[in-house]
Amino acid sequence: MLSERRLQVLRAIVQDYVGTEEPVGSKALTERHNLGVSPATVRNDMAALEDEGYIAQPHTSAGRIPTDKGYRLFVDKLAGVKPMTPPERRAIQNFLDGAVDLDDVVARTVRLLAQLTRQVAVVQYPSLVRSTVRHVELLALAPARVMLVLITDTGRVEQRMVDCPAPFGETSLADLRARLNSRVAGRRFTDVPLLVEDLPDAFDAEDRGTVSTVLSTLLETLVEENEERLMIGGTANLMTRFGHDFPLTIRPVLEALEEQVVLLKLLGETGDSGMTVRIGHENAYEGLNSTSVVSVGYGSGGEAVAKLGVVGPTRMDYPGTMGAVRAVARYVGQILAES
Repeated sequence: MLSERRLQVLRAIVQDYVGTEEPVGSKALTERHNLGVSPATVRNDMAALEDEGYIAQPHTSAGRIPTDKGYRLFVDKLAGVKPMTPPERRAIQNFLDGAVDLDDVVARTVRLLAQLTRQVAVVQYPSLVRSTVRHVELLALAPARVMLVLITDTGRVEQRMVDCPAPFGETSLADLRARLNSRVAGRRFTDVPLLVEDLPDAFDAEDRGTVSTVLSTLLETLVEENEERLMIGGTANLMTRFGHDFPLTIRPVLEALEEQVVLLKLLGETGDSGMTVRIGHENAYEGLNSTSVVSVGYGSGGEAVAKLGVVGPTRMDYPGTMGAVRAVARYVGQILAES
């Protein structure tokens, strides 16, 4: 276990390095921070921190910089989540409140996160698997053609055209709409197949084929694998860090950001609503070993329906980034609950 003083020295090194982009020396630490000890004592503490792998010396006679292990300890024990100021919170709310639909919510969230953190923002669309049905609308477009509209509790809207095997009257369509919503409204997607399997039996023989066709289209919509959708923004923020935070090459990072499967794994399991911070080599994908990922779940209730987060260099403002990610996730959840 590190002493309290050495923890303070590590905190000061992380804060100074993130703020100045320069390796930190003992003299600078004692001048900028009220550590209450001499530069010689600080040098001894820095030597001990280096021996234990929390900081490293990038060049001979240079100051020290945090390692992945040092950032990890900083995030776990030394960094509080920086709260948003009232003006920042109002700006977030005003920006997101203008969204007109789910696509707009996600697009605005990506843009906002990238601007607030100056990192790459990643937002996952709400997962259909964890969604519930809010309403199913059936609209007659022609005697034998129906539009099926599925609306979820997260504001997601899916539309499908259904070509019926025979003409279907308005009365029968209204009956199907009412029976269908009485069974599935407010229920999880995964429960729907069992809830509707005997529904055709409630209709006259000449209508059962059309009812079955409509239900088949509904079930196909529920299980389609287009749910794992992402939106990404702010990649240009990484390019401005090239040369310092990514001294060798930024290509592996950019290539990783193009892989949706990689990004989904980085964000973590959707059902986990807690905040996750993965630092440097904790990221399983080798191309992202020079980055950190801060992610959190969002949703319209107690359970997360999707994840959002940011990807940036390990030299990031962790308290500020964590605060921004958490605040934005909370507002997005409120918008979904009210939509």
